[in-house]
Amino acid sequence: MTLTHDDRRAEGRAATLRMIDSDGARVAGTPYPTDLDAQQLWQLLAAMRLTRRLDEELINLQRQGQLALFPSCRGQEAAQVGTAAALRPDDWTFPQYRELGVFVVKGIDPAGVGHMWRGTLHGGLGFVERCCAPITIPIGSHALHAVGYALGLRLDGSDGVAVAYVGDGATSEGDVHEALNMAAVMEVPCIFVIQNNHWAISVPLAEQTRVTRLADKAAAYGMPGVRCDGNDVLACSTAMEQAVDRARRGLGPSLIEAVTYRMGAHTTSDDPTRYRSDSEVREWARLDPIERLQRHLVLEGKWLPEEDVRSREAAEEAAHRLRAALFDAPPPDPLVIFDHVLSSVGPALDEQRRQLAAEIAER
Repeated sequence: MTLTHDDRRAEGRAATLRMIDSDGARVAGTPYPTDLDAQQLWQLLAAMRLTRRLDEELINLQRQGQLALFPSCRGQEAAQVGTAAALRPDDWTFPQYRELGVFVVKGIDPAGVGHMWRGTLHGGLGFVERCCAPITIPIGSHALHAVGYALGLRLDGSDGVAVAYVGDGATSEGDVHEALNMAAVMEVPCIFVIQNNHWAISVPLAEQTRVTRLADKAAAYGMPGVRCDGNDVLACSTAMEQAVDRARRGLGPSLIEAVTYRMGAHTTSDDPTRYRSDSEVREWARLDPIERLQRHLVLEGKWLPEEDVRSREAAEEAAHRLRAALFDAPPPDPLVIFDHVLSSVGPALDEQRRQLAAEIAER
């Protein structure tokens, strides 16, 4: 049994933060951000549309043999775009590998993301220039990196924050528990965003932990935890704004659980039909985050046909640029492997470089 979107298993607990219901209407009694104008809402929708279109194109490229692998984020756009939109450009994010929506908001060139999955550039390109750590494949290890950076921010007297994006599966890893504990003990400005998409590859959440709400784990570390509707972009943004404000005021870390769903496969090498039901997928498809915000704009009288056309065209143009940049892209020079490992190259490594260069020249 897995978590459901209406929190039936969390009876008696604080309600999940939700601003917009599945029909797009405001949820009464919530701190709906009334100061948001139509343009800001459309920026959120445009970012989610762009994320989904790029996601589709990257899957297409993988199926055509242009990428080695790709992990889709379809269905998780609100959790990623909403939380990232609440950050400053100089706030650092530490992603796992499914955070395409975060990369879109941070302004990272999608081709730089794609080259990582093609294998032409290890770790991606253009990440650190946008205050984003490279993509991390080992599950949960980057949570420790985020805490270390946040400790540096605190020691420097900066009001910046560090954000670690992890999945529900990562909460089963020791690195994440160590990161949460250290962040709380050291009172660092680090925010942990758990995208609870219900599946750690083929293992459902109920078989990973006896806790039905991952946000409840925050109490064990002495930090606040909030559970938000991960398909509601405004709820995700509000949860992050509150956590960021707390961190900037020197009050330490926070944990956000964004309850969402992975609509696609774990990666393009996975077959999710082997471990989850079609009925479950259909139930979550009704809660699509993009369609929900579209309905909200209509109900709020903020639907703008010209913005609708503009955002769709922009997404298509970005997808075309991505394809042009990646399709049959040449492999990197093998010697580049020596350029980014050590700050200074010693005699042994220099000799290895000469040997490899000589072997390449003989081919």
